[in-house]
Amino acid sequence: MYILLALIGACALGIAVHFLMSGRELRGVALAPAVATAVSAITYTGLQWAGVGEDSIWLWLASVLGAPVVAALVTVAITGMRKRSDADAKAALGI
Repeated sequence: MYILLALIGACALGIAVHFLMSGRELRGVALAPAVATAVSAITYTGLQWAGVGEDSIWLWLASVLGAPVVAALVTVAITGMRKRSDADAKAALGI
């Protein structure tokens, strides 16, 4: 049940990542929260399987605070790819 706390926290921070980063018009509104939630679930589960207890601060830091960092990196990468793709499409169309 504690995994739900980690997932909700990571999703909320993923929403913050979406609104704090530029280029919102180039990506979907659910991208950053979805990536943060997925990374949090994978991290939390992996650390639990590795034997890290729910009372460990490292479990919570990695799953709640590490997930938005990964989401921010993915968001920057996807936004950059979208900008390059749009520029290439405009150049190909002569716009």
